[in-house]
Amino acid sequence: MPKLMLKIAVPSVVLLGGLMVTSSSFGKTEYTKKEKKACTYCHVAQGKKELNEVGKCYGEHNHSLEGCEAKK
Repeated sequence: MPKLMLKIAVPSVVLLGGLMVTSSSFGKTEYTKKEKKACTYCHVAQGKKELNEVGKCYGEHNHSLEGCEAKK
């Protein structure tokens, strides 16, 4: 592979990989601002779409934390 091609290909792959990682968030920023809670308050882990019990309760209660408490 010519050196010029490598100089273009490697940064392109790194850039695309970075874009894929940064766009994989599932939480909605309006929820975190509204509730003043971290993403993991409702999700099983940062960047994961899967909800924990609080997150399921939040969705079932019209996006309200009223009656939804995290287990300690």
